[in-house]
Amino acid sequence: MIIDAHTHVWPDKIAHAALSGNRLPGLVARGDGTVDGLMQDMSGSGVDASCCLGIANEARHVDRVNEFVAALRSPERFGFGTVHVELSVEDNLASLRRHGITAVKIHPLFQRYALNDPRLWSIFEAFGSDIAVITHVGEGGSVEANALSNPGMIRDIARQFPDLRLMACHFGGYKLFDDAREILEGVDVVLETSWPPSLATLRPERVRQLIQRHGAERIVFGSDWPMTSPVEEIAAIEALGLSDDEVKLVLGGTMARMLDIPSPWRR
Repeated sequence: MIIDAHTHVWPDKIAHAALSGNRLPGLVARGDGTVDGLMQDMSGSGVDASCCLGIANEARHVDRVNEFVAALRSPERFGFGTVHVELSVEDNLASLRRHGITAVKIHPLFQRYALNDPRLWSIFEAFGSDIAVITHVGEGGSVEANALSNPGMIRDIARQFPDLRLMACHFGGYKLFDDAREILEGVDVVLETSWPPSLATLRPERVRQLIQRHGAERIVFGSDWPMTSPVEEIAAIEALGLSDDEVKLVLGGTMARMLDIPSPWRR
């Protein structure tokens, strides 16, 4: 059971504008950002379920994004909601509960707050182990935006909140692979594999070494659709030279455990 831990979709009428507005420099979208587009790519790639990650760039949009994400819920889609530090902890939690959301996406580049912001840590403390968190980490914007997240911040969050179900996108540091490997290898945090424009741009032996040292039980596959092609990213995982058991954990077993859903690959 292949689970893509990292996709983005928007309502049809705003998908093009949202995708254009959130596009990172130098990247060209491979999909259209719509739900139908995602489902078509899932069918063509063999992905059984996708995590659809909602992001509210501004606090005033949090509840509307969570409403949209909740409506995506199906056997093939798992909605990740959003929070924002300019709302109170209570207001953030109320929105998640109102819409039955049990996982959120944090994106410092677009939301413009740092992973070590005390207001965000207050939200994490309130989450306990009840709400899973997946967050962008690393570069992709201006110098100022890039400073909002780094592997060291992920290490500190993992240490401060040991019960938090934390996942760090892009191996814990987009364009900071060596720093992420040095700082996060062995830390009790789950790392996600997306690396736009493709995981295949990284040397496979470096990726394989990180996965095996960190443990495949702490790695989840993510494509970052629509910025990449899921079928190509799955092929890149399968070409790393991992064992069959390691591939199954990365492609779905670990994420099934993080989401607490059944899977023949979960352990």
